[in-house]
Amino acid sequence: MQEIDTFYVDGRFATSHGRARLALVNPATEDVLGHVLLGDAHDALAAVASARRAQDAFARTTPAERIGMLKRLHAALLRHGDALRDATIEEYGGPVTRSAWVAAFAASTFLDAAHTLEGFAFERTAGDSTVRLEPVGISVLITPWNSNAGSICSKLAMAIAAGCTSVVKPSELSALQTRVVAQAIHEAGLPPGVVNILNGRGDVVGSTLCQHPDVARISFTGSNGTGLAIARLAIESMKRLSLGLGGKSPTLVLADADFTRAIPAAVNAAFQNSGQACIAGSRLLVPRHRLQEAEALIARHVAQLRVGPPDDPDTVIGPMATHAHWQRVQGYIRAGLDEGARLLAGGLHRPEGLQKGYFVRPTVFTDVHNGMTIAREEIFGPVLCVIPFDDENEAVHIANDSPYGLHAYVFSGDQARALAIAGRLQAGRVAINGFRHDPLAPFGGYKASGIGREYGSAGLESFLETKAILQVA
Repeated sequence: MQEIDTFYVDGRFATSHGRARLALVNPATEDVLGHVLLGDAHDALAAVASARRAQDAFARTTPAERIGMLKRLHAALLRHGDALRDATIEEYGGPVTRSAWVAAFAASTFLDAAHTLEGFAFERTAGDSTVRLEPVGISVLITPWNSNAGSICSKLAMAIAAGCTSVVKPSELSALQTRVVAQAIHEAGLPPGVVNILNGRGDVVGSTLCQHPDVARISFTGSNGTGLAIARLAIESMKRLSLGLGGKSPTLVLADADFTRAIPAAVNAAFQNSGQACIAGSRLLVPRHRLQEAEALIARHVAQLRVGPPDDPDTVIGPMATHAHWQRVQGYIRAGLDEGARLLAGGLHRPEGLQKGYFVRPTVFTDVHNGMTIAREEIFGPVLCVIPFDDENEAVHIANDSPYGLHAYVFSGDQARALAIAGRLQAGRVAINGFRHDPLAPFGGYKASGIGREYGSAGLESFLETKAILQVA
């Protein structure tokens, strides 16, 4: 039984002032792993005070000094990679291959930030004026349970690159992963107060941080409802804000695509991270005249996907993170059935042979139209909607007919055609003929998928203020 009762503040681990405890549950077995002591407003104020004491000196550090810190952080996270992988498997239920990737990704974000910082121009010329980019100041970084370590590290890397001190408020459901990350950060030997990490609920710790007058910036990744609440708090004191919110990403498989390659890739895009991914390609658009062919390939591929214990190397889809979220996904599957979508694979309840754990049958609905609940709302689980289209103009219309615009995927045998379609899609990122993450390219969404961008120079600039200096001769 693991007990976590400290938070990281001012370069040390201190006992939380809060008294509320949260049980940490293994989603694959439903066993209690331990408890985390949740911070309170007192702890939040202490974390901001620590960041405030460190901010002025940290803002004066040179890019070379910050690059050195980022490289130390990269090395420290690499040393803790196995522990982070294991915590992600145990606490979140991430399949082992995915969890190993996440651990490596978390470490790599610091090196990516160092590369971005190298040669970055903090002083530029505009007309006859000098333009300086300066650290915005104390930043609150709020991260989600579906990608806890990766989000902590990617946000923190850019804050450090910019010269901003931070208070990190991770998901309280991810305390084991957070503890590993905090230990690595401590071992990297940054100046006290540059990084502060605090477990706690959003309505207690998060609210205190977002309203604090000394906080200059908030970077949040999570649900749209929470993002809207944070935006309202931020605007009261004009805090700088970026929001990484939900998605209902379309995958367009054009008629000239190689279906034997495109359809399995599209299913994998939908079910990545067990479907608990904001960039999941949860709407699959296929030409109507090839619908039956697509359905056969989908059914065949889904039947081969192993759902099971996340520590099994053959597992592709692990459990949902919590029982409440499992119930939510079941509700969406029930809604699809009630609204008349045709079930191609999966359905309600656990997969056969799994009596415990928050497992969902990988589910595919076809004969879906874009007005159905399952096509409009983010399900955040392994549920795929297949929507037929008659021509490419209709495909683009369906893809864009969504409140979201985070990500999209296009498959075509003609690169020029795929690029032309990509240019018409309302999405912050479009992947053509596959999927890869580019850590130096901006990431963020159109419409309800958020505000602002992360990664690369755009992510660095989101932690900077712009000052124009006009000299009169």
